Amino acid sequence: MVLPRLVLALSIMMLATAVVVRAQDVPTDKPAPPSTGLPSPVDWTFNLDAAWGGFGFGNSLFTDPKEGVPQNFGQRWMEGFVKPALSGVYKLKSSTELYGKLSAAGERTYASPPSLVGPVESSFLPEDLSIGWRSGKAFERLGENALDFTVGRAPFTVGHGLLLWDGAAEGGSRGGYWSNARKAFALAAIARFKPGHHTVESFYLKKDDLPEHKTGSRLWGSNYEFRLGETSTFGATYMKWWAKPDVRPDRNELNVFNVRAYTAPIPAAKDLSFELEYAAERNHDARHSYAWIAQSAYEFSTVAWKPKLTYRYAFFQGDDPATPRNESFDPLFPGFSDWGSWWQGEIAGEYFLVNSNLGSHLVRAHVAPTKAIGGGLMFYKFLLDQPGSYGPGVTDKNLALELDAYTDWKINRHFTASVVLAFADPQRAVQQSSNRTANFRYGMVFLAYSY
Repeated sequence: MVLPRLVLALSIMMLATAVVVRAQDVPTDKPAPPSTGLPSPVDWTFNLDAAWGGFGFGNSLFTDPKEGVPQNFGQRWMEGFVKPALSGVYKLKSSTELYGKLSAAGERTYASPPSLVGPVESSFLPEDLSIGWRSGKAFERLGENALDFTVGRAPFTVGHGLLLWDGAAEGGSRGGYWSNARKAFALAAIARFKPGHHTVESFYLKKDDLPEHKTGSRLWGSNYEFRLGETSTFGATYMKWWAKPDVRPDRNELNVFNVRAYTAPIPAAKDLSFELEYAAERNHDARHSYAWIAQSAYEFSTVAWKPKLTYRYAFFQGDDPATPRNESFDPLFPGFSDWGSWWQGEIAGEYFLVNSNLGSHLVRAHVAPTKAIGGGLMFYKFLLDQPGSYGPGVTDKNLALELDAYTDWKINRHFTASVVLAFADPQRAVQQSSNRTANFRYGMVFLAYSY
């Protein structure tokens, strides 16, 4: 009876919020960039991002410490961050530009966080610290900013974040486990060539590890993307990875190959879109694995609330205990580009699963009652690829079912509020591995500010 009640409660929450804020659409006029008051000839821009979140568990990791006693095993904590940034652009006489960015991130996790999240901690450390040059209109035949070079502490992403998105580790001694304010790599050197519809990138990146967990992860890579119209992008990426041999021998000397397509290929049905992505990891017997995803979505753009339905299957190979080779997929550095990507599930993907030894079915329904508010439901079914490598005595592939409800409200130009309620039901594999059977409940309220 718990699950139907939760679904009803989540639906009422989303509908009620939509009715309350229907008249509060986001203004369409774009405000002028905030002024810093700093002297020219540099064009300065100041930004400030901040957020606060409250989080709560019920029956964390499917267990109650007092079996048979009607007690709710609850855990609650809070997080917050502030991230000021100053960027500048200096125009050269040749119409090219020098640009740079400086930012810092202060984070804090407090109010008795669970061990999954880490201890009460705070930090204030540099985030962006980079300088770059771009060609501006110097090569008009190739397009504006056809050449672009960046070096320093900077973010870098590939595609929709399946493999490469987040350049910095969070939680632990830094705080900010969920809010994840840091994205910049400790060192990034990026060269970009963009003639017309083509993009060619070469990059060297070094992970900004937690001080207590230094992996020495770094990589060199090359990326190519071709944009066909406004609805289709095709890409291919090669990456060579290194890491400390005594910490991550499987990642040291790793080769990664990735191809992807994000497309709406039918002109008469632009609301129908597809995503396909494949990745292979090769490092002799230390790692020989693959992953792939297939997604289709349809948005009813001419209907009120613009409902969008999505189905996705994602597969990440697991290690076969019967072979000497390691077949488990290394999830690398995924990130959050949208709800469900690529932390799969607000319970599973955030707190007890990674993108390895995993198959997942996702069914998602999203609605946008106004320009200011959107929300939806996501249903997951999680399966194991190799039950034997999940834990001793595990023979069943069924891992967990999860239902998430989310609402995002753009209150005004600066404030956005997000609310998440989630429910996860452990399946046979969890019961076999740990004898845990309690349903996992989760709630989150997050308020973000951007200037």
